[in-house]
Amino acid sequence: MKTSLARPRILSLTLLLLSAAVVQAIDNSMYVDPTIGNVAKLLVPTYPTYHLPNQMIRMIPISDNYIDDQITAFPLQVTEHRSWGIMQMRFSTGEITAGGWDRRMTRDQDLEVRHPWQYSTYLIDDDITVGFVPGRTCAIYKVEFPAGVRKNLLIRGADRMQGAALDGSSFRLEETIRYTTRGVEPVTRVMTAYCYAQLTDVEGQPVSGVAFEPGPSRFAISLNAEAPAAVLLKYAISYVSVDQARKNFAAEVGSRGFEEMTRQGKAAWDEALGKISVEGGTEAQKRTFYTALYRTYERMVNINEGGLYYSGYDARVHKSDRPFYVDDWVWDTYLADHPLRILINPAGEADMLNSYTLMYEQSGWMPTFPEVHGNHQCMNCFHSSAIFLDAHRKGIGGYDIEKAYEGIRKNVTEATMLPWRQGLPKRPIDDFYHEHGYMPALRPGEKETEPMVDRWEKRQAVAVTLGMSYDSWVLSQLAKELGKADDQEKFARAALNYRNLWDPEKRLFIPKDEQGQWIKINPKLDGGPGGRDYYDENNGWTYAWQVQHDIGGLIELLGGKSQAQARLDQLFHESLDESPYGFQAVFPDSTGMVGQFSMGNEPSFHIPYLYNFFGAPWKTQKRIRLLLDVWFTDTLFGIPGDEDGGGMSAFVVFSQMGFYPVVPGLPYYTIGSPVFEKVTIPLQNGKVFTVLAPGASKENKYIDRAFLNDKELDGPFFTHEDLMKGATLRLVMTNRPNKTWGGEAKPPMP
Repeated sequence: MKTSLARPRILSLTLLLLSAAVVQAIDNSMYVDPTIGNVAKLLVPTYPTYHLPNQMIRMIPISDNYIDDQITAFPLQVTEHRSWGIMQMRFSTGEITAGGWDRRMTRDQDLEVRHPWQYSTYLIDDDITVGFVPGRTCAIYKVEFPAGVRKNLLIRGADRMQGAALDGSSFRLEETIRYTTRGVEPVTRVMTAYCYAQLTDVEGQPVSGVAFEPGPSRFAISLNAEAPAAVLLKYAISYVSVDQARKNFAAEVGSRGFEEMTRQGKAAWDEALGKISVEGGTEAQKRTFYTALYRTYERMVNINEGGLYYSGYDARVHKSDRPFYVDDWVWDTYLADHPLRILINPAGEADMLNSYTLMYEQSGWMPTFPEVHGNHQCMNCFHSSAIFLDAHRKGIGGYDIEKAYEGIRKNVTEATMLPWRQGLPKRPIDDFYHEHGYMPALRPGEKETEPMVDRWEKRQAVAVTLGMSYDSWVLSQLAKELGKADDQEKFARAALNYRNLWDPEKRLFIPKDEQGQWIKINPKLDGGPGGRDYYDENNGWTYAWQVQHDIGGLIELLGGKSQAQARLDQLFHESLDESPYGFQAVFPDSTGMVGQFSMGNEPSFHIPYLYNFFGAPWKTQKRIRLLLDVWFTDTLFGIPGDEDGGGMSAFVVFSQMGFYPVVPGLPYYTIGSPVFEKVTIPLQNGKVFTVLAPGASKENKYIDRAFLNDKELDGPFFTHEDLMKGATLRLVMTNRPNKTWGGEAKPPMP
């Protein structure tokens, strides 16, 4: 009797252990496809980038997009997102000809291997196979040439590259990086990237029969016919010095081979992609999800090299044992990328915020688009303010918050807010804004009077007014956190400046001239390319919702919740009043259109979630699932707009999990409609946050009831504090909307 009872128990235990082993064996990296989005709907494709999570070395095979079957070159380093990189390398056989330096290399896309940590392609005309594996500051190219021929590696620099042989199989390169600021008195910043490299065979032994031919901005490497057919180009990059590049090489590559670097890279990505686990959903949805998660690790990048880093913000080398991060486009990433990192890598986010603070101390301005050479003058407003408030309220420390506040306040009060002019002192037009509470616009055809205004980017008068209202709110809230009562009151008033451009008849934000008179425009199509006279990349219907910081005030302007809900319905149904061809000719950034809603541009991300505030959460659930299913797929065309190095992908990660941080700076989340039945996020405090949505599917997208740790929620909101305690959010899914659930709920406020 004891034996017969024990056998089922042993069998059950065995099955349980086997089940646990299967769960542990799930490889999230199998779902990552770097080619998703590689063919753009209209503008810039999402490039397949090969790198370790948030690390310095990045590589993109240079081609127009996936359809382009020719590769221009293979860079040794990509210095900033969406650039073609430096020290660009080509491969050939036989004698080196003048045309060989410009010759493009034909590939077969179907023969490529693409993982975040490894890339390989076959150059079909040359019978050459090229492999690449990245490290942190180092990398290895593996090149397999035909046997018995002369083999060439041709490296060209974009600007005054210099190279020199060091011995029979090693060499160094230096390439100048230049950036010219904008405005009437531009300044050119200059820095240098250094490379130390060795050629070995696949066993790591030096290769004989190597000839180096340095030239102006060119460096040719040739191996004679007797040299091994397969060689490794092992190299290190430094922004400090050639000697530091040697040290990086010794510390990270040394005697390591291609396969060992591949294993190390795979392990790094397994750890990063294991920050979130999902169950349920389709294979396609998992491919979309984990590829989006991979994209969020492309930026920022740590450029600390063994305790030293070069800062483009004061053109000096600094000693530090902490990471120093650069390369961020905060106009895009403040919305969801930084909030996502707070959940899955809070220590990394703290280091990034510390880097921002150091950049302010070194340059005198809080950066908004920090790149390796310094702040890139791009877009409008100062949303780096938001990442500090959001992190501070979510318990992220490890940086000088008082110094950060000083920099944020200086931006808002002393810098010009003219688009693409960040880091320049304020102008008379900025004084007008501070006095009157809005950026004045020009009438159609009126000549520009402010010489600092960019001829292409224009004043963006409405977009700037709304963006600066948000930044003033952030400053007010941060002042509140830090006990600065006078600033809190002062900037709280400025946070309401958006109301100065609300036209109650048009029920949109409309530009005014210096006399305070409305400028009669068609808010769907006017304002020149991208609507930049008044808006920015999107039209007035998108900017009608740019009041994340005061959604209650927006509801009031719209006449109450029911009227706000009806107006939001209208956004998704409103005609373009133009052919798609004509509309996109004016607004090429407004892609992924649904009515007047643009899924392919960052200012739209929060808009579908506003139904949660307007009394109709079921409409958020309906909209989010439709937008995800239509515009974010696991195909070459699977991203509707410019992905912007994780900015758009973080929206996908949050939305597929089923919740979203609508207001960076307010420590709560709002619920959408999860595509997975279970989402698990192990938190760094040892707790686990779980989203359970049994039966979630394309049809079962509606939420009937919701529970947080078995306590029923009256609406679609929960706090960051509850999440960090290790909560379980359980959603009861159904195929019909519950139109009463959450209609009266209000978000929790700090």
